Order: sequence, then C-alpha cells, then structure tokens
Amino acid sequence: MRTVPAELVRRYEAEGWWTGETIGDLLARGLETAPGAAFRVHSAVRPWKGTFAEVELTARRLAAGLHERGVAPGDVVALQLPNWMEAAAVFWASAFLGAVVVPIVHFYGRKEVGYILDTVEPKVFVTADRFGHLSYDPDLSAKIPVVGVVGRDFDDLLAGEPLPGVLPTDPSGPALIAFTSGTTRDPKGVVHSHNTLGFETRQLAGRYPPDRGDQLTSAPVGHFIGMVNAFLIPVLDGSPVNLADTWDPGQALELMARDGLTVGGGAAYYMTSLLDHPDFTPAHLAGMKYAGLGGAAVPNAVTRRLADLGITVFRAYGSTEHPSITASSHTAPEDKRLYTDGDALAGVEIRLDEDGEILSRGPDLCLGYTDEALTERAFDADGWYRTGDIGRLDEDGYLTITDRKADVIIRGGENIGALEVEEVLLALPAVAEAAVVAAPDARLGEHAAAVVRLRTGHPEPTLDDLRAHFAAAGLARQKWPEELHVVDDFPRTASGKVQKFVLRKDIAAHQE
Repeated sequence: MRTVPAELVRRYEAEGWWTGETIGDLLARGLETAPGAAFRVHSAVRPWKGTFAEVELTARRLAAGLHERGVAPGDVVALQLPNWMEAAAVFWASAFLGAVVVPIVHFYGRKEVGYILDTVEPKVFVTADRFGHLSYDPDLSAKIPVVGVVGRDFDDLLAGEPLPGVLPTDPSGPALIAFTSGTTRDPKGVVHSHNTLGFETRQLAGRYPPDRGDQLTSAPVGHFIGMVNAFLIPVLDGSPVNLADTWDPGQALELMARDGLTVGGGAAYYMTSLLDHPDFTPAHLAGMKYAGLGGAAVPNAVTRRLADLGITVFRAYGSTEHPSITASSHTAPEDKRLYTDGDALAGVEIRLDEDGEILSRGPDLCLGYTDEALTERAFDADGWYRTGDIGRLDEDGYLTITDRKADVIIRGGENIGALEVEEVLLALPAVAEAAVVAAPDARLGEHAAAVVRLRTGHPEPTLDDLRAHFAAAGLARQKWPEELHVVDDFPRTASGKVQKFVLRKDIAAHQE
C-alpha cells in the first residue's frame, strides 16, 4: 500500500474529514441511536423482517463466535452473499472485531472467487449454500480456517452471548478490500482504510436529499458502493433498510405502490427499466422523485427523459479506488445536473494532465491495491491517482467524462476488464487474436463486444459457442461477450497495437 503524504494527513485531520473513528465505532454509535429502525429483505428465497437491534444481536453473536475461534483485529473476513440479513451481520461483526472485510459479488464465478481468496488469504469465509448461479464449492475454501454457509451451518458460528463494544484497531489501517475488474487479467484488490471508508460514508449521507424517502437497495452488497449504501449510510442517519436480492423491476414497482418505497438511482438502467416495465404507471413517479446517477455511462437522452417526467436528476463520478470525485447537488442548475458529472466534492482535488486524463486525490481515496506494482503505477508520491478516464472541465469547474483511457467496460454498474475476457477468448482453438471493447447498450449503458481474427481453416464460432466456452471457464455471466464480430485484421498503430477506439466507433456507428 502507498504512504499518504503527511501534509494531506494533517489537512484531512484538521478539516475533520478523518476523525480517528473506526467503522466499528461508527456502527456502534449509529445502532445505539436507532435500534428500532426497520430492516427488511424482500426475497423469494430468504425473506427477513426485523429491526437494527435484531441484526446487531446476530452480528455481535457472530463476532463473539469468531473471536472465540481466534479472529482478531486486522484478520481478513471474506463474504460472498446476496442482499440478505446475514450479509449485514457478517459486515457489522467484522467491523466490531476490527477485522478487514472483503465483499465478493455474489454472481462472481469460481475463477474470480478463487483468485480473490488466494490473494487475501482470509481467516473466515461466509457464503451461501445456493443462490442463482452461486453454489457452495468446498474446494474453494478448503484452506480457510473458518467457513460458514448460509442455509447450512452459518448459525453454528454464533456464540451464545454477544460481543460487547468494539475491539480497538488503527483507523488508518485497512478496513475493507473491494475487488473490481479493470485493465488486469484478474480483479484488482482495492484497499480502503477506516478513515477513507468513514469519510465516504459521511459524505454520501450528507449529499442525499432529506426528503428522498425509504430507499429500496438492489445493488449487490458485494460491490463497494452497494455495501456502503445498504449497511453504513442507513445506520448513520437511522433510516430503514430495505434490501432486494435480485433486481426485478416488477417487484420494485409493487413495493413502491404497496410499501411506499423509493428508488433513487445508481446505474441508469435501474431507472429506465422501471419506466419501460409494463406495470409502470404515472403514480409510480412519487417513488422516483430523485435519480442520482453514476457507476456507468449516463446518456444525455436518459437524463433528459427522466427530467421531462419531473424527476430531479443529478450525476456523480467516481470509482472503487476513489468513490466520490465529483457530483452535482440536487439543487444545482439543471444543465449542470443533466449534462455534466458534477464538480469536485469536499476535500477532493482534480486536475487534467496533458492528454486530458483525470488525476484526483482526496479523503476518500483508497490506500492502494493488494498488488504493489499496480499501486506504484496508479499513484504518485504527492498522492495523485491516475483514474484512466479522460475529461474536460468547464468554466465553472464542472467535469464531463469524454472517454476512457482504461480498458474497461461498465455494464449496468459492473466493471468488466477487457483483458480478462480476451484471455478466455484466446483459449478458443479458432481464435488467433481477440479484442474486447465496450458497445452501446440501451438498457445497461455498455456491454462487452468481442472482435476476433480467426485461425486459417477454422469455422467461425457463434455466440452460443462463446457462451458454452465462458461457462466452462467459470467466468461471471455478466462478463460474457454479447456481440461477436469477425475481422480479417484489426486497425493498428504503426507499432502494430490494436486501435480499440476505432473498433468502438465502428461498432457504435453500426448500431445507429
């Protein structure tokens, strides 16, 4: 991990952005304030209804049980669970213990999960017996000392008496490792401290409109921002938690009508899938008062469509590494909210290099990666992070993302590393060379498109051939190519490098 420059540490502490409070401290304080707040899981397979106090009791019994098994501050606790009560219990228990939590997206396949577990070497792994395409694979966790499987033996980890208080740990040390796809073959482990995660939680909570209503959270808690929105921000402000373990627009519309829940944004797909659903009526707009959009490409046509329906739209820009770089307030002028990605948030500094790449630093910027070489490439000695995105700043300091330097596709808020997909494609006997790029997607913003050059004498593979191949490779379905293009050769630079920007433009033009 990197060393945060001393002058930045002093500034962040002096401004109160880093408080010296651990995530366990933050949770304990919030849970004591609102023990009766409702906690509900809307699920066809594992519904649950209770209060913060009941979830906290489970979390503290789990913390005590893990402590009895030797789990101490700084140890790693990994979990791969859907949006269930047990996911909150594991996260909260880890925080009370001062452990480092590693959330894993529930739809990740054995390739991604195996790599993550090998990288972090957790002392504890909690997963589900079965959910969708997820099924417990004992081989993946054979070397892990403590394993709990929800739906099988999770309750065996709970002690009879709850753990009191919070175990002390260094607030500048690791609190969470979030794995995200990017320009590498395997997911990147992004390390956040108690300081960076706590600041991000407080900043996001402060940006939410006060009249946003009771939110429905369907974004996977295995994602960094999904976990913050589901298990930290509601505790900070005492608001109810309503989780859904799948994104079903019909179910969301029903909950909006029946229980008065609201959907407040995320990837643009969450909002447009509601509007396009046959059960949508104008009455549902009461539960769509705001749309805070980010996490994926946000087409101007979508922001204009939502605004014309009376929805207050505002956009944000960030990443797992630096979660909140810029954003527009819900009270900002409409043209800034709809057509830019906002201006720099509290404590954040941004600048553009000579190529237009965005560099950022701030109190919520991560400590670095689990891979030291990645950390050295992405951060400089002054604390600046190279985002891999290209942008422009207007005269008012509002940022607009114009291109992506990093080789990443963002599908409905899920990062897909092109190199990882290309590596699987190249294992097909027929494929001599492969390039994977982002293609426009009306629902999800982007999806992966495969462009391949074939070996002589081999038949052209079909999309069904690709699906079977990727299933055998164990890669998450969201990463599978959804288009296949066969070319005789690729557009190249003088040095022979594939010009992916040309491929992206050609695919986009073909869809117009």
